Amino acid sequence: MTKEKSVGIVKTEYFTFAEHQHELKLESGALLGPITLAYETYGQLNQEKSNAILVLHALSGDAHAAGFHSGDKEPGWWDDLIGPNKGLDTNKYFVICPNIIAGCKGSTGPCSLNPKTGKPYGLSFPVITIADIVKAQKHLIDYLGIKKLLSVIGGSMGGMQALQWVASFPQCVCSVIPIATALKHSPQQIAFDEVGRQAVMADPAWADGNYYDQKEKPLKGLAVARMLGHVTYMSDKSMEEKFSRRLKDKNYSFKFSADFEVEGYLRYRGDIFVKRFDANSYLYITKAMDYFDLSGNKLIHSDKHLDVRFLVIAFKSDWLYPAYQSQDIVRHLKIKGIDATYCEIKSTYGHDAFLLEVEEEAHLIKHFLHKTFKG
Repeated sequence: MTKEKSVGIVKTEYFTFAEHQHELKLESGALLGPITLAYETYGQLNQEKSNAILVLHALSGDAHAAGFHSGDKEPGWWDDLIGPNKGLDTNKYFVICPNIIAGCKGSTGPCSLNPKTGKPYGLSFPVITIADIVKAQKHLIDYLGIKKLLSVIGGSMGGMQALQWVASFPQCVCSVIPIATALKHSPQQIAFDEVGRQAVMADPAWADGNYYDQKEKPLKGLAVARMLGHVTYMSDKSMEEKFSRRLKDKNYSFKFSADFEVEGYLRYRGDIFVKRFDANSYLYITKAMDYFDLSGNKLIHSDKHLDVRFLVIAFKSDWLYPAYQSQDIVRHLKIKGIDATYCEIKSTYGHDAFLLEVEEEAHLIKHFLHKTFKG
């Protein structure tokens, strides 16, 4: 990927709200403020402010979805999809990507300083939900002067946020593209998250969440949580193709070292992750995902006709968010009389496919947005 094929050099911006005793009321009843959201934008907002697309990141993502930060060699996490003439064409659309509250990449979260104490929040940060995350995003969209979003798009947890936008602010969205996601977490999905949380909290350096001023951080526990996550993001076939039973050396070591390439890969991914992510944020975000539930009448809870179009995308080999969960979304929408299109992409990449199968995603998204955009 070259800078010439991307949106180029970009900067993260920051928006602060809920100040001066106007704190944001969360679903738990707790109050939070002031709140800062880190966000990036790509393309230009048109005069009618009708071409805005909100891109929402997954568990470990952030606001840097496209382009390059000055000095960086690697672009944003969805750069293959966002840019001139790409699936989210920045020649036509104004793309916004915010980092969620409870995150650790510029938005207010447990590692942020609590203005009341002058110290990091730690576990005094309130537990948040996907609805709280979207409520904070609405303040950003209002600040940008956008009354109605052309589309809201996201994969995995980003797809949950996209669905929540319809549930919370149905009149503010023209279309929604939830990818590899669900109306609610299954017991298996909750179980994976809980094992990850327990790995973090079992690390002695976690210190009940008060590790920010310590020399030792809960890196081992967070790395194990990430290793587990990566296993669920791939598929049996993709792991066979990528690693098989290949050894790092010719012979077994007969020690508990990383003999197999897949072991080395998982350790590497864990080690890389802990350098850029906060352990407490991992706890808060996974809990928000587990609490998420838009089943029943919670997604479309109005009897009035809702003029929102959906493109729901799933992947054949995704066993973390299996295709039946996306089909449930479409079935739910069809019963409510909502315009919904379902596309299942044949991929061997597992859940990671939403970040990797960009060419086919881009074709579907381009066509869908062309039919939606009246500009």
